[in-house]
Amino acid sequence: MTHRYLAAVVLVAGMALMPMFAAAQTADATGPRTPWGHPDLQGTWDYRTLTPLERPVELGDKAFLTEEEAATLEQETLARNELLLNRAPETTSASDQVDRRADGTPGFYNNFWLDRGTTPIATRRTSLVVDPANGRLPVLTEPARRRANSPEAARLEGVRRGRLPAASYEDLDAGDRCIQHAKAGPPLSTGGYNNNMMLFQTPDHVVILAEQNYDARIIPLDGRPHVSPRLRQWMGDSRGYWEGDTLVVETVSFNGKHDQIGRPLLSSGENLSLVERFTLMDGENLMYEYTVRDPSIWTRSWTAQHPMKRNPDLMFEFACHEGNYGMHGIMAGSRVQEAEAAANAR
Repeated sequence: MTHRYLAAVVLVAGMALMPMFAAAQTADATGPRTPWGHPDLQGTWDYRTLTPLERPVELGDKAFLTEEEAATLEQETLARNELLLNRAPETTSASDQVDRRADGTPGFYNNFWLDRGTTPIATRRTSLVVDPANGRLPVLTEPARRRANSPEAARLEGVRRGRLPAASYEDLDAGDRCIQHAKAGPPLSTGGYNNNMMLFQTPDHVVILAEQNYDARIIPLDGRPHVSPRLRQWMGDSRGYWEGDTLVVETVSFNGKHDQIGRPLLSSGENLSLVERFTLMDGENLMYEYTVRDPSIWTRSWTAQHPMKRNPDLMFEFACHEGNYGMHGIMAGSRVQEAEAAANAR
């Protein structure tokens, strides 16, 4: 174990005890405060939601759902979950869908294992994206569009959807390889399960621990500069500061080696920068807002807002590597696919 890794473990472990030492904290209309005066953001935050990142095209200029529409969506989701939970067992074949096959049979996961949430976000917006005003990601630059529409991007998409064999493990994304997950970001994003993060504070550091892949970002608040841009990292290099009662985290120097929310395949991430804002609305609600900039990918920046709710429970460890034989199975299956294709070509 390296000294640097040991220090990180000690820091996270120490921060896990911080709530025990916060008995002297105060509170105001926006929620509790730490003994040193900052809003107390510590705890587990749940960000499950049915609200998509981008507004569905068919909704046009509709920025918000009505109360009735949000209630109907929730009831439909609860009814679907109940139906899928109680239906008779079925035999199915492999697919690239998660319990959403056209014939009604389950996909590669049963709905039982998923935890997407049952409600839209509290604001009832039709998208997490709030800027641009149409609720959709900006137009890609021409070079990015060519990369996204290239034969290689199409091949990788086919591999990751299970339609094409993988030439090597490098064709699989970082999540499949148990290295790093797009949901953990940054920025944080939703998915089928593990939609929680834990936040720890000291006067001069913040730790954001994502449930997916159990990745932790240790963020200094002491004004130190970013590391050299030559030292690009999976989750970038983060620095934080307080802007009034809002925690602001700026992250640069991504290495571009894993998929991130909204970023198309074959985009390097070298010019990517991220600004996250964490604002305690009250003791039970946290507003998470982030702005993404990359002039080599998008023609302008974009911003999303994702409200989070306090979760009274702790998170369990997500251990992707332990007993995971998926990569071996994927590679073995790809070789079988290639052999069958060669035999059929004779």
